[in-house]
Amino acid sequence: MSASSFADRDGYIWMDGELVPHRTAKCHVFTHALHYGSSVFEGIRAYGGKPFKLKEHCERLVYSGQALDMKIPYTSEQLAGAALETLRANNISDGYIRPVAWRGSEEMGVNAQKATIHVGMGCWVWPQYFSLESRLKGIRLIMAKWRRPSPECAPVHAKAAGLYIICTLSKHDAERVGCDDALFLDWRGYISEATGANVFFVINGEIHTPKPDCFLDGITRRTVIDLAKKRGFKVVERAILPEEMANAQECFLTGTAAEVTPVREILDEYKFTPGEVCRALMSDFDTMVGRTEDASSAA
Repeated sequence: MSASSFADRDGYIWMDGELVPHRTAKCHVFTHALHYGSSVFEGIRAYGGKPFKLKEHCERLVYSGQALDMKIPYTSEQLAGAALETLRANNISDGYIRPVAWRGSEEMGVNAQKATIHVGMGCWVWPQYFSLESRLKGIRLIMAKWRRPSPECAPVHAKAAGLYIICTLSKHDAERVGCDDALFLDWRGYISEATGANVFFVINGEIHTPKPDCFLDGITRRTVIDLAKKRGFKVVERAILPEEMANAQECFLTGTAAEVTPVREILDEYKFTPGEVCRALMSDFDTMVGRTEDASSAA
């Protein structure tokens, strides 16, 4: 096993109500979630030992479980306490927390009503998702060949593991051509989101973003919308056709991992220049989370 494997690390993982050594936190090969995707998860950043929007993330995990007919055996308040306990046990101040809930191995088949719902929570030191250089000059995207499904086809508002397989495939496609990420259309042909982040466009001084009717209304997305409104920017949530990107001067992604990251190109058709709006929101977000190094000021 590689020393860089997430399974082979020192520290502790919170699992089913108690801290266990990192290397002993395991699932059986017949775990239902492994075969049928019956798992939900969250991603939470911690800044200076304080998880950002912890309450909202824990509430969403419970909601996602309900959407998959999984009753998570802990309240959102208990999950928040577990996140703090896990951070302290691993002596991590600035890092990433991964709560995950899944169906166990009591049943093997599509039916799983008797399967135990397990919950685990680990954390690690994780630098910014995109490099500082990328954040300053903007990242490059491709258009994904896959599309976000209709709400009639999948539990699209849950942070469910199975919904991310097209994200992995699209991220791989992007990296193969030297890009950073991919942008999805939805089943109707409207712009939806990137592989793990929401997308915004600046059009003639206004901020436009897709209405989250078939994908996650991200916690960071809502935070950045609030920051933009406090700045006096008009924010328009609406259906956006791909050809409208030609009218945008700026583009940026938001997410727990991406934070606020400008986009400079969507291969090979659309180009943007990270400008005043991107810089302002990067700075405001960095200030909100208490980041001492204001990278956005150098953009």
